[in-house]
Amino acid sequence: SATEFGKDEKKQFLKGAEIAYETILTSFAKGDKQSLKSLLTEKMQANFTSAIEDRNSKKIKSELTFIGIKSSAIEKFDKTAEALFFTVKFVSEIISVKKDKDNKIIEGDPNKIKTVIDHWKFTRKVSSLSPNWYLAEIKNS
Repeated sequence: SATEFGKDEKKQFLKGAEIAYETILTSFAKGDKQSLKSLLTEKMQANFTSAIEDRNSKKIKSELTFIGIKSSAIEKFDKTAEALFFTVKFVSEIISVKKDKDNKIIEGDPNKIKTVIDHWKFTRKVSSLSPNWYLAEIKNS
């Protein structure tokens, strides 16, 4: 059936998911709401926007260096009448630092690469003509 993903589709999907993952993390750190818009569901958009605005109001600067993705794998696939859902496990390496208004580091270490494990759920409406997937949920493992 059309909902069964072949190996090539899975590879394609994961490649897209990896690009989305990096883009979302780096755009969020920069506070770039415009770039986030095309990759998030409305609910996630509201969450990210309020987190960015909260950070801005506290004059906190977030600096993120994306080193790379070590691995990505599809953990789960769900389908409803309306939509398809994929949960992807990402293992990535990042350098993440938060600074206050005086440029003092309040979180993180600029010289330390962190390994991060994330479980992100992407969705796409069945009726959608666009091939784009949107981040629907960030699951805490």
